[in-house]
Amino acid sequence: MGFKTADFPPVDVTTFLDQPLRERMRTLALHWVEFGFGSPRMIHTIYLLKVLLVSALGGVAVATWSSGVGPFWDVAAWWNEPIVYQKLVLWTVLIEALGIAGSWGPLAGKFKPMTGGIMFYARPGSIRLRPWRRVPFTGGDTRTVADVLLYLAFLGTLLAAIVLPGVPSASLSAALPDNTSGLVNPALLVAPIVLYILCGLRDKTIFLTARGDQYLPALVFFAVLPFVDMIIAAKLLICAVWIGAGVSKFGQHFTNVVPPMISNSPGVPAKWIKRLHYRDFPRDIRPSKVASFMAHVGGTTVEIVTPLVLLFSTNHWLTLAGVVLMVVFHAFITSTFPLAVPLEWNVLFAYLSIFLFLGFPNGGGYGLADISSPWLAVAIVAALVFFPILGNLRPDLVSFLPSMRQYAGNWASALWAFAPGAEEKLNTIAHRPTVNQIDQLRAMGYPPEVAEITMQQTIAWRSMHSQGRGLFSLLYTHIPDIDRWTVREAEFGCNSLIGFNFGDGHLHNLDLIEAVQSRVGFAPGEWIVVWVESQPIHRGVQEYQVIDAALGVVERGTWRVRDAVEAQPWLPDGPIPHEVTWRRAGYTVPTPLEESTRVLAPQTVG
Repeated sequence: MGFKTADFPPVDVTTFLDQPLRERMRTLALHWVEFGFGSPRMIHTIYLLKVLLVSALGGVAVATWSSGVGPFWDVAAWWNEPIVYQKLVLWTVLIEALGIAGSWGPLAGKFKPMTGGIMFYARPGSIRLRPWRRVPFTGGDTRTVADVLLYLAFLGTLLAAIVLPGVPSASLSAALPDNTSGLVNPALLVAPIVLYILCGLRDKTIFLTARGDQYLPALVFFAVLPFVDMIIAAKLLICAVWIGAGVSKFGQHFTNVVPPMISNSPGVPAKWIKRLHYRDFPRDIRPSKVASFMAHVGGTTVEIVTPLVLLFSTNHWLTLAGVVLMVVFHAFITSTFPLAVPLEWNVLFAYLSIFLFLGFPNGGGYGLADISSPWLAVAIVAALVFFPILGNLRPDLVSFLPSMRQYAGNWASALWAFAPGAEEKLNTIAHRPTVNQIDQLRAMGYPPEVAEITMQQTIAWRSMHSQGRGLFSLLYTHIPDIDRWTVREAEFGCNSLIGFNFGDGHLHNLDLIEAVQSRVGFAPGEWIVVWVESQPIHRGVQEYQVIDAALGVVERGTWRVRDAVEAQPWLPDGPIPHEVTWRRAGYTVPTPLEESTRVLAPQTVG
C-alpha cells in the first residue's frame, strides 16, 4: 500500500465479474484479510488531518477563545476547565450534525461528494425517515421547508452556545472559588435540546447523525444540574456508554468483527499479524483464538471492568491506570479506521476520560456519594439504562446506537440485489444531492470494471461478519440467477440516499425502501432486499425479511446465529439453514427459469 496507490485485488478486471458470486466473494474476502479495503495512505492522512484541524484544534481554539481561558496551545490552562469541556461536547455535536465528523468520506462510502449531512438535511424534498409511526405530526417521508428550518435552527443554537461567553454559576463558584470563566449559559441550551428532539422525531437520521443517544443527555445535564451533580452525571453517562458497549459484545458476533477490523487497520502493516486473527488462512478465515482474546479480553472485559473501576476508585494511581487504559482503547479504535469512521467520537471520549476522572477525581468530592441526592442518581441511572435494556431485549424498537451497541457486530443489516440495469433507476430520485456510489467512482475516473470491483469489496466485508452469511444465504436461495444481478451493501447504499450511515440497518429498513419505491417505481422483481434484525440478547436467532420493493415484505423467518458464525464467508457448503415463519400468499421461491418472470399475488396472509 502506497501513499497514493491502493492495494487493489489481484484479479483480471476483464474477466473477474464474469465469475460466480461465491467465487468473487472468496477472492475478495481473502484479499481483505491481508489488505482490508486497500485504501491508499493518503485517505487515512486526510481523515487524520480532519480530526486534528477541525475536531481537535478547531474545537479547542473556539472553546478557549470564547471562554477567555488562554490560548489553545496552553493545554495546562484549559484541559480541566468545565466550560471548555462543555463547549467541546457542543462542538462535536455541531460537526456531527453537519455531517463532517463520523460517517464522512470514502471509507464510509462517500466518494464524490465526501459529505452527506447538511447537503441532505438542508434540502427540501429529500428523503426523511421518522422513527415512530404513531408520533403525531411526523407523517410522510419528504423533507419540508419546516424540517429544513428546524435543522438550521438546531445548528444555529448550537453555534450560539459555543461562541457566547460563559456566565457565573453559584454551584461552580462553591466548588471552584478561583474559577472565572463560568459555565455555558443554561438558557442557551434549552433551544438545542428542544430542537434535538423535534428534529429527531421528524427524522431519525438527523438524531443519529448528531449522536443524540449520547450527547442529548449531556446537554440536559449541562442545562439543569448544579456543577458537582453535572460532573457526576457525566461520569455515569460515559460509563453507561462504555459498559453498554461491553455488554453488547457478549455472544458470538463480536469475535467476527475483530479480524476484518484489524485487517483494515493501516497501523497493522504486517500480514502475519493480520493472519493471526484467522484460523488457517487461506483455507479457513473464521476468527482464531487470538481474535477471540482480542474481542473478549481487549474489548468486552476492558469496556466493563475499567469503567467500574473509574466510577468507584478513590485511589489516584488506580484511577490514572484506568484513564490511560481507556485513552489507549479509544486510540486503538481510531487507528483501525472502522468503516463508519467515528474518529471524532473516539478522540472526544479519550479527552473526556482525562477530564472527568483525573480533572475531577472521586476522592476530591466528585464521587457517586457526593451527588446531592441518591434519588437523583437512581433517576439518572434509570434513564441511561432504559434504552440499552429495551434495545437488547427488543432490538426492533430501538436503534443500535441508543441501545449502546457500538460496533458490536450484532447489527441490523441488509444486502440489496438489483436485476440487470435496475440500479440506475435510483439516479432518477429528485432532490438527491448525490448519485449511486458506482457512478461517483466513475466520475472520479475509475474504469467501470474497477469501480464495480471496488463496490463488491464492501459486500465481501459484510460476508466476513456473522449476519453477512445469513444474508448471502437468502440471496442464493431467493435469486437463483444471482450471479448476473448487482449486489450492494445496504449500509453504503443508504448513505447516498439519506446522507448518513453508521452500521444501523434501521436507517435502511422497510421505511426507506417504501420511500424510494414511491419515487422510483421499481417493477416486481427488480429490487430485492434481504434484511435482518439484530439478535435479542436472550435469543439465539435473528429475524429476517425478504422485501420486493414493488410488493413489500414477501417472506419472514429466522436463522440460528450459531449456524451463521460457523460458516465460511463465501458459504462453500451452501446457504445456512433458515426457518420461514411467514410468506406472502402466492409467493414461491423462484427457480432459475422462473427468475425473469416472477409474479406475486396481491393478497397477503398471516
